[in-house]
Amino acid sequence: MRVLLSTYGSRGDVEPVAGLAVRLRELGVEARVCAPPDEDFARRLAGVGVPLVPFGPSARALTKAAPRPANLPQRAAEIIAGQLDAVTAAAEGCDAVVAAAGILPAVAGARSVAEKLGIPSVCVTFQQLTLPSPGRRPLEYPGRPFPSDVTDNRELWNLDAENINALFGEALNTNRASIGLPPVDNVREYVYGDQPWLATDPVLDPLQETPGLDVVQTGAWILPDERPLPAELTAFLEAGEPPVYVGFGSMPMHASADVAQVAVEAVRALGRRVLVGRGWADLALIDDQDDCFAVGEVNQQALFGRVAAVVHHGGAGTTTTATRAGAPQVVVPQFADQPYWGRRVADLGIGAVLARPTPTFAVLAAMLEAALAPETRARARAVAGTIRTDGATVAAKLLLDTISRETPPVPA
Repeated sequence: MRVLLSTYGSRGDVEPVAGLAVRLRELGVEARVCAPPDEDFARRLAGVGVPLVPFGPSARALTKAAPRPANLPQRAAEIIAGQLDAVTAAAEGCDAVVAAAGILPAVAGARSVAEKLGIPSVCVTFQQLTLPSPGRRPLEYPGRPFPSDVTDNRELWNLDAENINALFGEALNTNRASIGLPPVDNVREYVYGDQPWLATDPVLDPLQETPGLDVVQTGAWILPDERPLPAELTAFLEAGEPPVYVGFGSMPMHASADVAQVAVEAVRALGRRVLVGRGWADLALIDDQDDCFAVGEVNQQALFGRVAAVVHHGGAGTTTTATRAGAPQVVVPQFADQPYWGRRVADLGIGAVLARPTPTFAVLAAMLEAALAPETRARARAVAGTIRTDGATVAAKLLLDTISRETPPVPA
């Protein structure tokens, strides 16, 4: 049996897909991943023996470029076209396609390929904020704000569907026509189908009401990381009290020099050592004092259990990893679903969230002080024990059941 897993996004999108691929392999399924061609993705997948089929532009370059809202339809057309080429070739002989967000046009492209090949596909999201629910507002697309006088969530979700059609409908349908498929009238409805999967932890991310959708929450897809920490990092950790980790993952953080300066000074003001994660923002040390250390790509599962707190951007993957490790958190959200994860951290009592994407010294120091309080540490450790670790296994078994149900029997 063969399965293709497709995503286009940041490390937080590729890592869980790799986790599912590993679990599928343990069940005897041949799994490959279609993802952006970034070197760190290729290296991570190769390290766990999962084949990568690269497509599209570098996700890191695209993130740093921050395309203008007017360019979104053109960018969507390019990504869908690349998706059709790469996924069609990679999915030949496969029994199913898993289309994981990432970005919505890429999911639409992957599901279109599965439709063309006549094989089942599943849409997976790593946050529930794009699933229509009367209990929350939709996220706004750049350059397409909702009218200020519209406050009813149901009406806002209708506007969201219209925005998605306006941004991505022509790109999707032009590419579908190129492979002989009919147009779709509602892009969002096509992408999610009747039963999307939500790959998040139910304690960290309780599922809200989603009328019309039979959402399956599998738990977060966690790829166990067995890599040892670098020797120099281990030496720094063992040279004093646990440091505060500061890193913003795949966020470009255009004012990264200022962010690093503020963060390091705020941590030092509380008498703590600092561990700076370079990330896609290329954060760097602000001086050569020995209470501060910078690290690149590293096993966060091992690291976060050895730090006093984690200051991060609020990506789903980083939030889940820090929560599992029992580390208090300070979330500095930038956009999209990150404010939501920050609020969940605060609501659970395992850390604090900033209201603005660019922290000031005073605010960050106050939030850190709250996160470093003994009661926050105790609460973080208690919540850590409730986070599920079997999400990828659950999803792998569900996928096999889906393939079995939807594959026609071989004639006798």
